[in-house]
Amino acid sequence: MASTGRKASPHRTAHFDRHARALVHALAATAHGLSVIPLTSGKLPAIRSPHHEDSPRHEDDDTAAAGPASAAAVASAAVCRGECGRLGHGIHDATAEPAAVRALFAAAPWATGYGIACGTPPHRLIGVDLDLKGRTDGMAALRELAREHAFTIPRTVTVLTPSGGRHLWFTGPPGREVPNSVGRPAPGIDIRGAGGYLAGPGSYTPRGTYRLSPTAPGWPPAEAPPELLNLIAPLPPHRRAPKSAEPPGPDSRLVAFVRNSRAGHRNDRLFWAACRAYESGAGDELAPALLEAARSTGLPEREARATIASAARAKAR
Repeated sequence: MASTGRKASPHRTAHFDRHARALVHALAATAHGLSVIPLTSGKLPAIRSPHHEDSPRHEDDDTAAAGPASAAAVASAAVCRGECGRLGHGIHDATAEPAAVRALFAAAPWATGYGIACGTPPHRLIGVDLDLKGRTDGMAALRELAREHAFTIPRTVTVLTPSGGRHLWFTGPPGREVPNSVGRPAPGIDIRGAGGYLAGPGSYTPRGTYRLSPTAPGWPPAEAPPELLNLIAPLPPHRRAPKSAEPPGPDSRLVAFVRNSRAGHRNDRLFWAACRAYESGAGDELAPALLEAARSTGLPEREARATIASAARAKAR
């Protein structure tokens, strides 16, 4: 007797593979203590809110569009963060428990990606989303901020996005909440912090798949530089220096920039700082402090003096 079973279409087979792949990657993320949720291919939470029960379900709709809902349902959705015990509360469903992750994906078989919760213990992940669109280059903007505020961008876990941009992952300090923002530090730089999420590597979208950069270091992410934290999460007024205290000027930042150098970067950082000092007209005045800062990192005095002299000559040209 001929079989009556129907073969799955290539489209459904490909979707099943993407769903299974996303689940595997999501479970791998939980092994690092990261909390995750399933995402649609449109990068939205895949499980629809239970408080929109009056509207039709669109389980295969990647936009997860909500239809008309009752006023009571909308009001419940606005205040409930999962206390009702049901799934469908977006980032509030995020979990690092493998069994719970499997249950989330089972409830959303249309999911082709996963989101990683930011700002939560133990890592308090901070995502720096660098766009590359038209004339907007987030990576170039971040480098400019680093030069302006005298900090080094640490090498860290990096995820390449389908649009050509990248996500830099950093860990944040306890007690410092980093808010989500779009273009706040500079155009092309979006921040994912408390209450936000990042599409994890292995997530599929119609434009392509998110993937780990093969040239970036692996786990764990680097700590966010304090100078970057001050740009993306300013301290509240009661934790700032009193107005009577004079804020550190650019000279002290340049000295700190050199003093925080690590082996392999000491000479380059000293040359950069000395160039900025001579450009500002304070090179001769600041040279002794830069020299002392370089010596404190282990750079030989003779080499440090030669580097500062090279910076002076470069400015004189």
